[in-house]
Amino acid sequence: MTPAAQGPLHASSSAVTSLPPAFPRRAPWGTAGSLRAWQAAALEQYMAASPKDFLAVATPGAGKTTFALRIAVELMGAGVVDKVTIVCPTEHLKSQWAEAAGRVGIHIDPAFSNSQGMAGSHFDGVAVTYAQVASNPMVHAARTRLHRTLVILDEIHHAGDALSWGDGIRDAFDEATRRLALTGTPFRSDTSAIPFVRYEEDEEGIKRSKADFTYGYGDALRDFVVRPVLFMSYSGQMSWRTNAGDIYTARLGEPLTKDLMKQAWRTALDPKGEWMSAVLQAADQRLEEVRRQVPDAGGLVIAADQDKARAYARQLRAITGHRPTVVLSDDADASERIDEFRQSTDKWMVAVRMVSEGVDVPRLSVGVYATNASTSLFFAQAVGRFVRARRRGETATVFIPSVLPLLNLAGEMEVQRDHALNRPPSKEGDMWNPEDAMVAQANKTESASSDLLNQFEALGADAQFDSVLFDGAAWGTEADVGSVEEQEYLGIPGLLEPEQVTTLLRARQEEQLATQRREASARRAREDNANIPAHRVRAAKRKELSRLVSSWSRRSGQAHATIHAELRRRTGGPEVAQATTEQIEARIALLREWFVGRGQAV
Repeated sequence: MTPAAQGPLHASSSAVTSLPPAFPRRAPWGTAGSLRAWQAAALEQYMAASPKDFLAVATPGAGKTTFALRIAVELMGAGVVDKVTIVCPTEHLKSQWAEAAGRVGIHIDPAFSNSQGMAGSHFDGVAVTYAQVASNPMVHAARTRLHRTLVILDEIHHAGDALSWGDGIRDAFDEATRRLALTGTPFRSDTSAIPFVRYEEDEEGIKRSKADFTYGYGDALRDFVVRPVLFMSYSGQMSWRTNAGDIYTARLGEPLTKDLMKQAWRTALDPKGEWMSAVLQAADQRLEEVRRQVPDAGGLVIAADQDKARAYARQLRAITGHRPTVVLSDDADASERIDEFRQSTDKWMVAVRMVSEGVDVPRLSVGVYATNASTSLFFAQAVGRFVRARRRGETATVFIPSVLPLLNLAGEMEVQRDHALNRPPSKEGDMWNPEDAMVAQANKTESASSDLLNQFEALGADAQFDSVLFDGAAWGTEADVGSVEEQEYLGIPGLLEPEQVTTLLRARQEEQLATQRREASARRAREDNANIPAHRVRAAKRKELSRLVSSWSRRSGQAHATIHAELRRRTGGPEVAQATTEQIEARIALLREWFVGRGQAV
């Protein structure tokens, strides 16, 4: 039975009220049976203004599909439009839109091709991709002129991916009766203008996109519409050899030049290294814990390329004993595989980069960010795969490498951004800001050898648990993979309210630090009893202080020198090299207080 056959024969306001606020699964507890507050407010605003163009920004999982279809039903019922064209970024999403539309009596052809010219008369419209429109805009312009048409532009930020895409969308839909633009990420990494989006100058003279209605992740989190996200960050020691034969060793998460950071990150993601194996093992353990309370919870690994995706799939099979679903960008049956996984209770799926944006599987609860993409846009879209709430109390967990770009993005989940046109250009293609500019300037004078940018061989990649990022704060200190400390964080229940998550993380951290203090005290006693020379004791204390300073640096974003200077100011004494054992111990104790939120940290 086709999606169209499952719904009413004609667009129906009564039918759209039965569509869950967040298609394709039921709404979270307490929201079913009617539109969500933001959907109702946006609908009221739209119907009152009757604009030709309307941009709705809503976080992934908030229910953009249901909102758009409600507008389509209202406009068709009022005789404002006769046809609907839905434009989306992936082939998979075409089918998903057609299925949702069919449930409310709007019959959409997801198999429409440019060669057809016109859709069958029994269809109310078509679903196409941005690439499809850009390849022959005139076909779609002719269809748009023939009927009064509502064009729904899903994930509209894609329309600026290249000048030809943007131009094609403008040419195709310039004469549309109504245009409804949707996105969860209204910003782009470049300065290509997004068609049919209004830009206004801010106080700095920068032109920024102006949404007509905005419902961000922070708003949705407070309304229990989306899940809170726990970011499990992992560091570790990386080693690699350049094509010139030079061997480099660096610790993931330590302050590094941009080139060294990228190569260390690349080494961590190497399937042959122990880092990925350890992180996948930890992620599967986390998923098992979640499935105790959410039996159908699934996991997604976002890989950088097809070779790595297949390698990660082999590792997951070895870990779980079951073959995961693998979705590659050039697979003809990618949509079918995603649908099969969505409807099953299988544990793991592996997808390649931007394929993840077309992955709409509400049961996804655990993710592994195994790609080196670091733009705000991609990160937000990737994390958006895990935040769709189905029942109150569900949490999401995403495993990330402990590198500063990702740690910053994870800590800014609730920040609302707009697309800026005339901002200073960025060679990295990421969102520009003054802090990034200063870092880039600093790195110009200390960049690594050009050999680092060429071929290299990963030699070793050890993993170590670093911390948990939640609600903009970091919890925990470094712990060995497989240690009791790591297990405590992986074992956090899968059903918790946000406040309960914070309380539990605080308790876990205090317990971890208490354990470390007990171990340090016992170690001191053993050293005293063994008459270990004082210089060895002092060396051990310096090493412990260095480790804690490094952890606090990653958490606070401050330089090691700044932290050491503040510790000296608070506790007294000279620099570490001249400090006594007692003075170093005092600084260690103060640092531990900072980790549990006591004392005013720098």
